[in-house]
Amino acid sequence: MVLEARETAGGVAAEVKSRLNIADVVGETVQLKKAGTTFKGLCPFHGEKTPSFTVTPARDSWKCFGCGLGGDVFSFVMQRDGVSFPEALRTLAAKAGVEIDERTKREDAHRARLREVLEAAIAFYHLVLTTTTQGKPALEYLRGRGFTDKTIEDFQLGWAPDQWDAMSRTLIQRRSFRPEELQEAGIASPARSTARGIGVIDKFRGRVLFPIRDQGGAATGMGGRILGKEGDGGRDTGPKYLNTPAGMLFDKSRSLYLIDRAKASIRKNGQAVIVEGYTDALMAHQAGFDNVVASLGTALTPGQVALLNRYQVRRIALAYDVDPAGQKAGTFGVTALQGLIGQLASTEGDVSLDDVRVVRLPEGKDPDEVLRDSPDRWREEVRTAQPIVEYLVDIYGKTYELRTPGGKMRFVDALVPTLRSIGNPVLRDAYLQLVRQRSGVEEGTLLQSLRSGAPVSGLAAANAREGRFTADAVIGSADSLPVTEILRGVLPQEAEFLRLLLLVPEIQLRVVDSIGPDQLPSTVARELFRAVVLAREPDDQGVHPPFSLTALVTSLDPETAALAQAVIARRDPNPRELSETELAYELDRLTIDLEERSLDERADYISSAIAEAEQARPEDAEARESIDQLLRESQALNEQRKSLHRRRDQTRLLTRPTPVRA
Repeated sequence: MVLEARETAGGVAAEVKSRLNIADVVGETVQLKKAGTTFKGLCPFHGEKTPSFTVTPARDSWKCFGCGLGGDVFSFVMQRDGVSFPEALRTLAAKAGVEIDERTKREDAHRARLREVLEAAIAFYHLVLTTTTQGKPALEYLRGRGFTDKTIEDFQLGWAPDQWDAMSRTLIQRRSFRPEELQEAGIASPARSTARGIGVIDKFRGRVLFPIRDQGGAATGMGGRILGKEGDGGRDTGPKYLNTPAGMLFDKSRSLYLIDRAKASIRKNGQAVIVEGYTDALMAHQAGFDNVVASLGTALTPGQVALLNRYQVRRIALAYDVDPAGQKAGTFGVTALQGLIGQLASTEGDVSLDDVRVVRLPEGKDPDEVLRDSPDRWREEVRTAQPIVEYLVDIYGKTYELRTPGGKMRFVDALVPTLRSIGNPVLRDAYLQLVRQRSGVEEGTLLQSLRSGAPVSGLAAANAREGRFTADAVIGSADSLPVTEILRGVLPQEAEFLRLLLLVPEIQLRVVDSIGPDQLPSTVARELFRAVVLAREPDDQGVHPPFSLTALVTSLDPETAALAQAVIARRDPNPRELSETELAYELDRLTIDLEERSLDERADYISSAIAEAEQARPEDAEARESIDQLLRESQALNEQRKSLHRRRDQTRLLTRPTPVRA
């Protein structure tokens, strides 16, 4: 059965909501003042002097009418802590005393144990660097690179002795960690011979070490840099940089070095600067540029951009070394970004391709050199960073001889994949003209190159195979699901809306064009809607992949997957049996209901603001003007509500829909 294929955390979100008062949770961060049936305070997500942040316990919701953010208790914790929904769910479940399923509890305990292993290793390596003769050359190296002792201490830099098992033996014998735990944490490897007794050897040897942490500051891995050049002397020196291998804690493609230190500055400034190496990022923070992170390699990945987007980033500046590897990194960054443009546009970050810039550093200078020697130059170069497509046009224009036919061909071939991946037609046309001007190739020829791209990737074809996770299978096993409990965590309109999306895939693209995930009030409903949006993002040729329920559900966290199963398994008429007219009616009805809820929130806020203003300074001319403005807005809201009612009446006249139970 399908339910055996994927365990669910069914109903946890609903139970957490029922046990927690949202005002109490928000009140731990925001100083709230009661205003009728709501609470008001200063928004923690943008600077403001007049409170526009409102918490409404009756709706289990919060909303800032200044910056537009809002949602339920889960979305608040996600915004506040910069974490994903599953992480917010775990945090609030613990606060509410709600047990997540046994599998999740075991995973959490195991993850915590591996973090203990990592923290112990970080402490060991830091002690070796700062207090032993073995670590003295590495310490002098770091000081010679311009790092202060305070930076070395604050960021817990370390030194891995050039010995086979110095760290492993210490942690096993003195801290009672098991060899397999060290391996799983990514800091040890199986020994070729067990003659030495402990069965593992250290992953890092003869390297300066940089602890890698997630956005909450928890250790996830380490990065090591050899002191000399790659391949110099010693035994088994390996590559210049070595990261912890992928595992339960560490995923390089979804990690950013120093994100825990940079997130507040990124949120405040709306800009993130991404460098390639650990030392570049460290020097930036030492110099006071706190919005800098490192991408742990040369390619910017979709997962890393998604991580940045949690902090309302509006612009990304890539400050890679200007060398062939750096140029290649820029190209990879563009390719990876294309799959994220729809997601980024539907969230508060709203990063478009034109907002991804490249910092042009002085020839032959690494970022850490510029930061150390010319911080003002760094500041100005970041401020004037060049849009990435313009940067690539310049780079390839200098790489190829544009006075020859062969050079023009190679120039265009290098840029066509990037142009083809630009979703915005206005941007694509603008950059097409730039390529035409630089190369002298006719626009018609360029358009022909764009249209003759590679075939659709095999991923779409794979997604078209539905597998054994089908809607009918879920409906048939409905009695195995705590459907009622799960659906308590979302509004009836949200459940109906998501049911239509999942069971009638042909309406998905139409819906995505008219409503965004953030318009749904409940976080778990938003997560499911957002997953559908991402699953239907077009490829490089603008082709939307077929919808696969199997691929969608298996990619979700357990709680969101449980919601998907629950809305499918509801004992309601099958929307696949509705006519086109009836489907249109249902979508209009649900959209109107959600719009009306949003208007009600705004109306409550204005009513509260009017009452507060009248009590505070009723005779003050400025206060009177403020009240008049609020009254005018209240009247406008009433007109919008009347318009919604007229739309609802009109949709009822268009069809006599098949009844759908709430």
